[in-house]
Amino acid sequence: MANPVEPPPLFENVDILDNGSEDDLFVSAHQDNISGSNATSVDESEITKQLENIPISYEPSLSSAEQSTPIDEEMEKDDHFLEITITQPQKMGEGMGSYMAYRVTTRTNMPMFKDKEFSVLRRFSDFLGLHDKLAEKYLKLGRIVPPAPEKSVIGTTKIKISSQDGPIANGNEFVEKRRASLERYIQRTAKHPVLVMDPDFREFLECVELPKATNTSALSSAGVMRLLNKVGVTVNKITYKMDETDPWFEEKLNHIEALETQLRKLHASVEALVSYRKELANLTNGVSRSAAMLSACEDHNSLSRALSQLAETEEKVEALHLEQANTDFFIFCEILKDYLGLLGAIRDTFHERTKSFQLWQHAQLMLAKRRESNQKLKLAGKAREQDVADPEVIAWVAKVERGQTSFNKISQMIKNEMDRFEKHRIEEFKTMFIKYLENHMEHQAQLIKHWEAFLPEAKAIA
Repeated sequence: MANPVEPPPLFENVDILDNGSEDDLFVSAHQDNISGSNATSVDESEITKQLENIPISYEPSLSSAEQSTPIDEEMEKDDHFLEITITQPQKMGEGMGSYMAYRVTTRTNMPMFKDKEFSVLRRFSDFLGLHDKLAEKYLKLGRIVPPAPEKSVIGTTKIKISSQDGPIANGNEFVEKRRASLERYIQRTAKHPVLVMDPDFREFLECVELPKATNTSALSSAGVMRLLNKVGVTVNKITYKMDETDPWFEEKLNHIEALETQLRKLHASVEALVSYRKELANLTNGVSRSAAMLSACEDHNSLSRALSQLAETEEKVEALHLEQANTDFFIFCEILKDYLGLLGAIRDTFHERTKSFQLWQHAQLMLAKRRESNQKLKLAGKAREQDVADPEVIAWVAKVERGQTSFNKISQMIKNEMDRFEKHRIEEFKTMFIKYLENHMEHQAQLIKHWEAFLPEAKAIA
């Protein structure tokens, strides 16, 4: 009696660029379509291989990666420090083959690094490559991996076709925004007690020359494939609804959705505020120029002098408005944008848990089918075939146990990571608000100082 054909797993989705890696737990249905295959089911041996490869206590290069939160907190509370800054953006090469490089300087007393202070040059694709490596290792285990900054084809193209070579001045808005976002990304990654210990992260900071990161270009074939894979992930998220048994995850997901909605509204409002401040600075410049021109044609000496002083004061006020706009953007707006990205990373970890649950459920389904088939063999009295079926039942029982263990571990890891995320979110928002208010008060104090200096000149008009 032939064994019944096994249905494919109900939930299939992995990175289609994985090239068949046995470390991944799920076969991408998307990959089959791209390769032109018309198969509608997954081979039993492939499913078995996925279930046997479920990580239980292993994580690449880090034995402590699946430890509980107290271990992570102990690592965070030690006396070691790691300061990373990104400076000196410079254009390398010429024409469309050029690229931007940034100097990454590290100061630390951590014993895992060879030197106490060192610096290397890194291009934008190196940062993307680092994120891809960390996400590949830790996302499927439930770790929250900070997202890398977004690409900008238009901004990059403008830099490539510009005639400026070598160091880029601070006045270039796109370059400064990217430099600041890269610095925040690498600093946030360094604050994670597990990611900071990863060999790829240490290599990124220390190694003078890194292998060129591949598959990071948005316009490359790999980039298109990656985009198609994201579409597949989105479709699967929409079409499959997990029957949640833990109310903590349901409550936390609702909290994340509400938080994301309000953060998006606040981010849009702050972006509008930045735009309005820049427009106010532009209008203030117009007032300054008009006052200067009026002063030049005014015959009355004291009034002419007052108008001239007004033009200078408005020029100083314009500089303050621009400085305040930059403060709103870099201290407030960009932090909100970073946290919107982090909430997306949290959603990814929740999705990995859903995939783990789906694989576990598939194993239970296959075990039930095997037991049913075994029972039919017993009723038919086919002892020889029954002897073959019994070991298969035992194997599926082991796979169900591994699937359940993996699901329980990723669930606990996500809870630990969320506790850590909430703690750091509150601390960072507190720091952000204090810094923002201090800068705002300083700007207002300077504004009052400028107008107080102009007041005697206005009173002197006679």
